Amino acid sequence: MNLPRIVIAGLSGGSGKTLVSLGVVRALARSGLAIKPCKKGPDYIDAWWLALAAGHPATNLDPYFLDADRLRSLFWTRCGLAGEGSTRDAALARVRHGQTDPTGPAAAPPCPARPTRPAPPADQPGPFDMAVIEGNRGLFDGRDLSGSCSTAELARILGAPVVVVMDCTKMTRTAAAIVSGLRHFEQGVHIAGVILNRTAGPRHRSVLRETIEHYTDVPVLGVLPKIAANPIPERHMGLVSGMEHEECVAGLDKVADIMAEHVDLHRLRQVACAAPPPQGPVANLWSLLPGAETTIPDDAVQRVAGQCDVVPGDVVPGDAALSDTVPGDTAPPRIGYVHDAALWFYYEENLLALRHAGAELVRLSLLDGACWPQLDGLYLGGGFPETLAARLSANRPALDRLRGLSESGLPIYAECGGFMVLGRSIVMGGTEHPMADIFPVRTVFHAKPQGLGYVDATAVLENPFHPVGTTFRGHEFHYSRCVPCDDAAGTPGTLAVPNALRLTAQSGHVTGMGDGRDGLLLRNTMAAYTHIFAPAVPHWAPAMVRAARAFRSGRPSSSNLI
Repeated sequence: MNLPRIVIAGLSGGSGKTLVSLGVVRALARSGLAIKPCKKGPDYIDAWWLALAAGHPATNLDPYFLDADRLRSLFWTRCGLAGEGSTRDAALARVRHGQTDPTGPAAAPPCPARPTRPAPPADQPGPFDMAVIEGNRGLFDGRDLSGSCSTAELARILGAPVVVVMDCTKMTRTAAAIVSGLRHFEQGVHIAGVILNRTAGPRHRSVLRETIEHYTDVPVLGVLPKIAANPIPERHMGLVSGMEHEECVAGLDKVADIMAEHVDLHRLRQVACAAPPPQGPVANLWSLLPGAETTIPDDAVQRVAGQCDVVPGDVVPGDAALSDTVPGDTAPPRIGYVHDAALWFYYEENLLALRHAGAELVRLSLLDGACWPQLDGLYLGGGFPETLAARLSANRPALDRLRGLSESGLPIYAECGGFMVLGRSIVMGGTEHPMADIFPVRTVFHAKPQGLGYVDATAVLENPFHPVGTTFRGHEFHYSRCVPCDDAAGTPGTLAVPNALRLTAQSGHVTGMGDGRDGLLLRNTMAAYTHIFAPAVPHWAPAMVRAARAFRSGRPSSSNLI
């Protein structure tokens, strides 16, 4: 079992590694290779662009979330090459557009100058010819003195050679000193090549290449000129969301053209092919995660009496008692997830985990007038709801549907942008946009981030999703602040709805909803700024599926619905 792979790293943020990664992935994919894209860290946006460039879902690899063994299992499982469960993983991956993935693992091919077979269809993961892993920040930058959770640590764990992107602005011979330092700084990190970025002209490029190759044994794999205009614009949370720009594919192709002209892609692939196979067997990720069992007590899922108003296409439960199963009903509980231009921050593994725990997934939107099917649970991810706040606010049937489902007791789990939609309003530039009004709070946007970093979250109130006392890891990145509505709190500035989570910052500036609190909880609806990664929070998906199953058991038969 093996797969050619490389890590593309930088000396710092802003070195050009994301542009290089996107261009390399796109160029290789256009040549007919099936590329598995990965992103180090929790970033949704870069991962989305990598997926678009490759035509395959990207996987986030984060040493903060997972230990070395589980990180290896995640990587090889999502490449289709881990354990006997890789066939099962392919089947579980049917979360996009209802497509079925090919079954069975495939051995990684050798590295020919030209591809031996075409890439699979865009929404089918694997078999792959090569994996490209984009790092974040500087190569050795980590959480502490030893560089824990760095891109270098990830490369060591995966046995992946590293190609470093260097910003060579106003630099010549010093570039060789930097490469030499990188080469010898840490044991077990193989610096296999460099790509020189933002070079000034032919003489500058020649001096850089000759100096590096004279003083070090690290090959120069590419020399890039200064690019007058970035084909992919940037915005306040990293690379701009491609879902907001029709020209995103054209931009990727422009970057790929630059890489094809100035980077030796064949030599780059030879570097990837030199990556060693994993030492010993690697367990399939899903074999390490729990199934539908969970330690959350039955009464954590609240039983809600009565029925709410039914929006056409919706079915809501009545006042029936809850139980674990529906007699004679073996169908999986149906969990909807909103995936549209407003809310689209989902880790593929979160959706796969829900399927692994037994759920049927249904993709939904809050931006159109389509009716929703009967649901047993609902998952609202993050995104940029503020960019479409007016449009969301104008779609009152969809927002009223959300409120009605929450009042019915439907298990609803919302993260960041999803939480904002469930509040009373989103405030942007002094303009207030009414939302679903499930929680009596406003989310007010600011010019600078209000929360950014890793957190440890502890569940302190009984809820359907996280056992009380459980501590799990997550991350925040938001520009809004949660503000209680004046008419909803007994004391000005306090929340009338309880917080189910307490946060401990592990990096950056983490605020949650203020004073280390997060996770508003009302009935079976829980909403938090904290994003989770399901493989690192193994109880979450089984708990949500169990809550959905319990909710369904309390719904009357369709013949009893008005």
